[in-house]
Amino acid sequence: MRKSSTRLVSSFLPFTPALLAVVLFSVSASKSQSPTNQQQRPRTVGENQNKSAPPANQQTNEEVGEGDVVRVETQLVTVPAVVTDKTGHPISSLKLENFAVLEDGKPQTLTNFSTTEAPFEIALLLDTSGSTRQELGLIRDAANEFLNALRTGDRVAIVGFNNSQGPNGLMATVDVLSPLTDKRVILRNAIATLHTSNGTPFYDALARVADEVFRNPPADEFRGRRAVVALTDGVDSSSNSDFAEARTKMARAGVATYFIQVSTEDYVEDRLLKDCQDDGRLTLSTKQLERFRRLFMPTAQKEDYEDFCRLGQFERMDISRRLYNLARQEMAELARGTGGKNFSAETLQEARGAFAQVANEIGMLYSLGYYPSNKARDGHYRQIKVEVRGVKDAMVRAREGYYAPKQ
Repeated sequence: MRKSSTRLVSSFLPFTPALLAVVLFSVSASKSQSPTNQQQRPRTVGENQNKSAPPANQQTNEEVGEGDVVRVETQLVTVPAVVTDKTGHPISSLKLENFAVLEDGKPQTLTNFSTTEAPFEIALLLDTSGSTRQELGLIRDAANEFLNALRTGDRVAIVGFNNSQGPNGLMATVDVLSPLTDKRVILRNAIATLHTSNGTPFYDALARVADEVFRNPPADEFRGRRAVVALTDGVDSSSNSDFAEARTKMARAGVATYFIQVSTEDYVEDRLLKDCQDDGRLTLSTKQLERFRRLFMPTAQKEDYEDFCRLGQFERMDISRRLYNLARQEMAELARGTGGKNFSAETLQEARGAFAQVANEIGMLYSLGYYPSNKARDGHYRQIKVEVRGVKDAMVRAREGYYAPKQ
């Protein structure tokens, strides 16, 4: 990624002959420096050898007045992509010339390319709320198996849920248990400290991953190779964020999202139908009920959805089923839009196999990069389409778009 450069043109200093001589000497010395003194990073296979140079169609010279501050900023757009044959088997031998990328229908010049062998950065999000609380050991075992399936050089962050004391009692919170690291000992220790929570701040967790785990730009070898892998049922119960906010942050971060959808619906429904005095019951949170009313029953009275125990059994079941369907739709939308994929696990025992599938899927990702021909910094969403050429019946799954930066 090309770094921003700042040039300050100032005219308030008087140019004496002595000062002019110093300036001319400095310019001459800077021009005579050998470029071989600059540190060179290893070149990724198929990558443009001179990434510090601007693309041929990009203007870098502007006419400016005295006292102006000139900032040259160009955003490198990274696109993770998986290519399979018609039977669904990954194709791992493609080169830069096999790919074409269009932005809003216009061809783009690819300047960056990484093969499937490049390392990855992954935020592993583990949902330990609701029905999963009784099987925390299985979640830890599955997470450790996922670490075993990754490759040397892959970096992982561990994110989970916990409880903290709030004004109205215990509230579910998001815990970043480990930042990105390739140290397996640190990651296993973080997994061992997983706690359970009384709610599911799922949207807050995705926003936290974008804002904190992937806050800094990636190093060269990880460009376009970042992902969230979440073990969850996706039914949010306690977030301050909403789905639209989480989706936007994921899109801006350019992170592929993979979901292992754990089936908890039958367990939850069985306990939702219990009497409110039963110790084994589950309840729908006030935030869940309000989100349901706002999305599905906007004309209903707010008071009718404030007290879970005032709802009838069939009404509880209907709300639960609609929220589960909504969660599946949202996870499918996130995965599709970011170039990720959804996997299902009927039980937590099956999660191990699903994690192995995700690790294999991530290992098959190509990373494409380009400087967009549209230089407008308008904050608008731009559609991306990736095409594969020279391979018969190839299927490609890739990031569908991104938000342009704002001024």
